[in-house]
Amino acid sequence: RHLITPHFVVEGEGHVDEIPSMPGVTHVSVDKLVEEVAADVALGLKSHLFFGIPDESAKDHVGSAAVDENGVVARALRALRERFGDEVVLITDVCLCAYTSHGHCGFLEDGVVVNDASVEQLAKMALTHAKAGADIVSPSDMMDGRVGAIRELLDENGFTNTSILAYSAKYASAYYGPFRDACDSAPQGDRKSYQMDPRNGREAVFETLLDLQEGADMVMVKPALAYLDIIRRVRDEVLCPVVCYNVSGEYSLVKNAAKAGLVDEANIVRENLLAMRRAGSDLIITYHGRDALQQGWI
Repeated sequence: RHLITPHFVVEGEGHVDEIPSMPGVTHVSVDKLVEEVAADVALGLKSHLFFGIPDESAKDHVGSAAVDENGVVARALRALRERFGDEVVLITDVCLCAYTSHGHCGFLEDGVVVNDASVEQLAKMALTHAKAGADIVSPSDMMDGRVGAIRELLDENGFTNTSILAYSAKYASAYYGPFRDACDSAPQGDRKSYQMDPRNGREAVFETLLDLQEGADMVMVKPALAYLDIIRRVRDEVLCPVVCYNVSGEYSLVKNAAKAGLVDEANIVRENLLAMRRAGSDLIITYHGRDALQQGWI
């Protein structure tokens, strides 16, 4: 019950294509996603996070496909809700990076990410997901004010019970490489102007408290292993649920080290997940959950 399983949802049919940089993780089309989630639910994994990956031809400079009510994430939500009802918790990533031609999490003007115009589009994206059946929307973009804008637009449209899981302390980390490969979302340049500096711990608490004031129901620290101290600092400051993201680089390092015979995968996965819980995480987003339960590691 402490684990959230991510999925990378692509267009088309019949796709279950392994992502080379993330052994055991796949690009999956909506039809196969329903089967994948069913297998996860049978293991006890009932909370799921979805990243949409549109066709390259659908990408533009403002991420128009992100607000398409017949887009890949919206279709996935409707299919899963029809199949599972309230048996599953459906969480969606709210960010423009996979939908923009430039790979940034917001709009670009003269090569610079602009905050306020981006926030409006992010709120519309969250509303699209809520209409399709999301229980929780999770803005990962790190634009200022986006939690408040999302909360306001959801409430105005009658989605007062749709929760917000805010990426509150998301660092400009070197651990995201495999994920950007998975989502085809490597940016032109970098994201240091809106993601957090790894040297700065105090800002994590400041940003978290701002998100709670704007209406966040849960807060997140990302990545996890190199930021266990930040998880603890946030946990000590807030009363809401704290989530951490055991990110792609952390996952792939373990997978490749285990394949090379350098570590015992079962023991290191168990130790890592326990460390995240011990640091104060109520919930952990991780790619290890399926293996850990199938193999009896936890």
